[in-house]
Amino acid sequence: MTHSPYRDSWRGARVTRRRLLQIGGLGALGLDLTRLLEAQAAVAQSGSPFPPLKSCILLFYYGGPSHLDTWDMKPAAPREIRGEFQPISTAVPSIVVSEQLPLSARVMDKLAILRTMHHPMRNHNSAAVEALCGRTPLRGDLELLANDPETDFPCYGSAVAHGVSESGLLPPYIALPHIMYNVVMLPGQTAGFLGPRYEPLRILRDPSAADFRVPELELPAHLSVADLEDRRALLQTVDAQATAHEALAAAGDVNAHSERAFSILNSDAVRRSLAIAQEDDRTRDRYGRTSHGQSVLLARRLIEAGVRFVSVYDQVHNGPDNWDTHDKNFSRLKDRLLPPADRAFSALVEDLEQRGLLDSTLVVWIGEFGRTPQINGNGGRDHWPDCFSVVMAGGGVRGGTLYGASDKSGAYPATDPVTTGDLAATLFWRFGLDPAGEIHDRRGRPYRLAEGEPIRGIFAGAT
Repeated sequence: MTHSPYRDSWRGARVTRRRLLQIGGLGALGLDLTRLLEAQAAVAQSGSPFPPLKSCILLFYYGGPSHLDTWDMKPAAPREIRGEFQPISTAVPSIVVSEQLPLSARVMDKLAILRTMHHPMRNHNSAAVEALCGRTPLRGDLELLANDPETDFPCYGSAVAHGVSESGLLPPYIALPHIMYNVVMLPGQTAGFLGPRYEPLRILRDPSAADFRVPELELPAHLSVADLEDRRALLQTVDAQATAHEALAAAGDVNAHSERAFSILNSDAVRRSLAIAQEDDRTRDRYGRTSHGQSVLLARRLIEAGVRFVSVYDQVHNGPDNWDTHDKNFSRLKDRLLPPADRAFSALVEDLEQRGLLDSTLVVWIGEFGRTPQINGNGGRDHWPDCFSVVMAGGGVRGGTLYGASDKSGAYPATDPVTTGDLAATLFWRFGLDPAGEIHDRRGRPYRLAEGEPIRGIFAGAT
């Protein structure tokens, strides 16, 4: 059984398996007690030299961060390519990063930079599927690619939730603090054809708000956990929480919605982890008192409680404050975008290490693509999926590693190109899942779990 620091404290208040079975007619609510309560089986390690991951935190920077102004600078290139920022030294003497990442530079000895990620999608919606699912959309590179639960590929967190057996009532996958939009809901944020059972639990509130709480996941004041033994109270309570699960209800899977609602209501660990106001003030300050900073801190609290996968989305939609820097690239990065990202990411790496969680937790820093080497007439950089950077830490990653090299202008991979399928295979491999295994859509058609191969070279001791 997966250990949680809160496990012992819930026992007195939790509804036991026997008591649940005494509630008549729970089968009608879709409460799959076998899946929820059986102890986790030993996971095949698929050739990994170290134990499978316990958790992953994916930090997604919507709009497409410029790799040339962050992790893959080209100081010898002409000014119209190298831009305004200067490189600075890091904790690894042979590696430099942007002067706008001073805090991340301090933890470079814990990081691996993949400098040759690439894919063919040039629009935000289709590129998001590449970055968040490791797949090329079946409908191609559409600017306003919409969601189709019948054919969409599952995002990483949903695929992990599908593949890794769970024990207890913790949701395996949580996404916060908002849903991303580009006219339509940005694809790549759902379970796709795996179905509503594997959708993330969405926390759609700002953790930096002074009054942050998630009332949808709280029991009404007049009910205790013991009251859930009454089937009528259970049904009423599940119905009352429906607003927290609109995506599931809209998909028409009431059983999956009911199961999720009940399991969260019965999980003291989730409620404790959401009590971010109880966190030490110095820690909250270290992450930054911004929506992004406190969301990243909340992600750490959630995986500490036992959640397996957490996605943190920075920015909601296209606009002047996201990473789609077609104009004023340098002022936007310097004044608004990079400082909170640098603070939160570096704090997370340091915090996980201090808590003994870094080896068992993989952190992934990614956007849907990079930006053009050539600066445009508006002082911006445009979409560029042909080469960009992804940063990883923890989970067995060999710190201070550069994997692959871009060409002299950062336009194309020069050595060791990496695909989004390779990233997907790496993530699943580290969770102990076989990337060559199959998943099936709703029509029973088989797909390989990941289309690429694990990037073993960034992991210590892997071959």
